[in-house]
Amino acid sequence: MSLSRSATLALAVLAAAAPQLRPASAEIQPEAAHPVEAAPAAAAPTLEAAPTLESVPTREAAPTPDPVRTDALAERPDPAEPKAEATTAGPKEVGESAPQPEPAKPEGTAEAPAPAAPPPPADPQAAAVAARLADPAPLLGRLTAKEREAIQAFYALGAFKPVWIAERAFTPAAKAAAARLALAGEDGLDPAAYPVPVLGVMTRPETEAEIAEADLKLSAAIALYARDARGGRVNPTSLSRLITPTLDLPAADAVLGPIASGGEAAGDLLQRYNPQGAGYRALKARLAAIRERAPAGTPAALPPGPVLKLGMRDARVPLIRARFGLASRRSGTLDAAPGEPEDYDLGVAAAVAAFQKRRGLPASGDLTPQTVAALGAPDAKPVRAEGEAEILVNMERWRWLPALGRDYVMVNIPEFRLRVFRDGVLRDETRVIVGKTESPTPIFSGMMEYAVVNPSWNVPPSILKNEFLPGLARDPNYAARRGYEVVRRGNTISVRQPPGERNALGFIKFLFPNNHAVYLHDTPNRSLFSASFRAMSHGCVRVDDPFRFADSVLPAAWTSERLTKLIGKGERTIRLAEKLPVHLAYFTAYIDDAGQFRILPDLYGVDARLRAALGLPGGAALVARAPAEPKRRAAEMPKLKPQHAVEHAPRAPRRTARSAQAPADFGEPGLWTPRSAPVSRGWW
Repeated sequence: MSLSRSATLALAVLAAAAPQLRPASAEIQPEAAHPVEAAPAAAAPTLEAAPTLESVPTREAAPTPDPVRTDALAERPDPAEPKAEATTAGPKEVGESAPQPEPAKPEGTAEAPAPAAPPPPADPQAAAVAARLADPAPLLGRLTAKEREAIQAFYALGAFKPVWIAERAFTPAAKAAAARLALAGEDGLDPAAYPVPVLGVMTRPETEAEIAEADLKLSAAIALYARDARGGRVNPTSLSRLITPTLDLPAADAVLGPIASGGEAAGDLLQRYNPQGAGYRALKARLAAIRERAPAGTPAALPPGPVLKLGMRDARVPLIRARFGLASRRSGTLDAAPGEPEDYDLGVAAAVAAFQKRRGLPASGDLTPQTVAALGAPDAKPVRAEGEAEILVNMERWRWLPALGRDYVMVNIPEFRLRVFRDGVLRDETRVIVGKTESPTPIFSGMMEYAVVNPSWNVPPSILKNEFLPGLARDPNYAARRGYEVVRRGNTISVRQPPGERNALGFIKFLFPNNHAVYLHDTPNRSLFSASFRAMSHGCVRVDDPFRFADSVLPAAWTSERLTKLIGKGERTIRLAEKLPVHLAYFTAYIDDAGQFRILPDLYGVDARLRAALGLPGGAALVARAPAEPKRRAAEMPKLKPQHAVEHAPRAPRRTARSAQAPADFGEPGLWTPRSAPVSRGWW
């Protein structure tokens, strides 16, 4: 039997810190597969020497399987990357070697004795902490087994002494971290998910077991907050196989060390696990603003009385005003004096009607006996301001992004926009065409490595099966007459479209290897960029004015003038000196450059699925129009010179409107049918 990593670490610390507690006849003997050398007691790390937030490793080099986050299944192999050899071995810890078959033991050989259990720590309080960690009872409901193991390893490094409690009181770091947990709602999280234990509320002093329970529960709440702040509340791949962000979830032991040694700054260190980008901060400020305007939700016990209607006066009205956060009286105007506090005016009636609607009562606005009873009962669910759910799901998607840095490309799919940031400043912005509702553009981040000028296009298997093979069966010259090349390798057939003006990828494509085989590219059908609704592709992202975009992302030596000279001269690959992050994101709520709050249609239904996963109110998908765009400046694309012109066979006769299939003039289906695709009822 092999020991877990945390158990092995605990054995090492205990063997170093308390050698006098080991009986001579029961000396600890770790198994040969996991040798542990006992270090001198003075070398054992202590809580006071905890590393800083910047110095703590996050185990990015070799992630281990996480019950919260599973790796996305590859939808399609990327042609730019070689396929990895399939293996049957399961995931292994760092440094773990492949299991070897045990040698056969001679008959009559006695089994080696199992390693003795480590003795409990001599300190009663440390012994209580170790005993609670050995108890399988959960510390916090959503804490995973991996996180609990990391917490156990963290406490083992400190000889199982309490981290947050000293002299039977919380440390300054514990108080600062607890204050941040209480303010989790500022970042769109639920403070109730991170309960803070209490001390000193009983007439007798807390026992060692109670102190151990409180200390460990606070550690669990802090570790869970850090994980949720970095995007661990929902597994994105459970929403769709096309949503595959690489989450940077911190390990629990890597969180607790810096926070515990942070003193009064521990709360600020904990808050930094939330996104720090400008877009996220703008949504956070918007959330705070609308919550300030939301009606108060404190129950109000009103005395019985007659039914109140608009225009009546009653002594209970000030209580109703306080219940909904209304002014004590109606403001005066040029035509009317200020209202009296007891006036049941239009503002009070409107607030009562909205409350009745939330509680499922007839929304008459009259103060009925049923409404009085409902006002005295707490809300079953928290009252949410208008637009709050949209902000919360978009704040959650900001957590899916890595730290943006100063150079990156951001494609906001529902907005049909691409932006290039260089040195932290917006360098370029342009329109894009994204995937149709039945072939959505995936949501993930990648690293742009190179661009290809004059690219060829290999027809995907689905189009080859549905369009070309039936055509080739009828006419062996079907592909050639349309400017395609048929490539035969043994018993397999592929169809390739050579470079040229009519190529489905246009004159240039930009590749960032990924499991979805999508990329940014040019298109020969540039009139489609004039449409306001631009979900027309088969999943890839088409870029308006790609040569201007190339100026922003390629090395400075590759100017647009130099690139245009390559047109018509065959494929040319241009590698970037440094890889450039590309984020295909999905933001339906954001603050624009003018400071206006914008809500976009939920193009692929991601908002609805994420609202359900977070327990937010659902509702129908938004159908609001996107903000008006400035008039498009038509891109001046290079023209092929006669000496470099690519010859094409005559185009096939145009099919009639009754034809079942659109003409295969270009490769991508969206180019064959440029009109907007009907909105799909489903997400996939």
